[in-house]
Amino acid sequence: MEREKIDAALKEHVIPILRSMGFKGSPPHFRRNTGQQIDLITFQFDRHGGGFAIEVAVSPAEGVTMSWGEQIPPAKVVAAHLHPNKRIRLGAVMGGDHWFRYDNKGNSTTRFADTAREVQPYLSGEASDHWAKGPLPDTKSS
Repeated sequence: MEREKIDAALKEHVIPILRSMGFKGSPPHFRRNTGQQIDLITFQFDRHGGGFAIEVAVSPAEGVTMSWGEQIPPAKVVAAHLHPNKRIRLGAVMGGDHWFRYDNKGNSTTRFADTAREVQPYLSGEASDHWAKGPLPDTKSS
């Protein structure tokens, strides 16, 4: 029941912004192919309910090749296909963690809409800044 309510709030307050930014897809995965890169956003819901995290990433325009050789085409690539050092979690500080919580707002009738609206400034700020950097180069760790 709560998941349906947060889905409805995201559909009302967040997805229209993503659409206006040129994103296609449906929850939990959205992508925007600019021709030079594919901007990605994924909503990850807490398996126990009450919150969600948002990861953003940038894929090369041709998609990605996984470490085991599988090619993920542009129309199928999602943020989780990118190495963790190439994606960010919105609201996280210095590589930390951040969840948008709707279970800590009491029984407010607006808690789902309030939580969805919390996402909005991250789309025009932190997410847009990350997408503007373009695909990050591969780095090898020793």
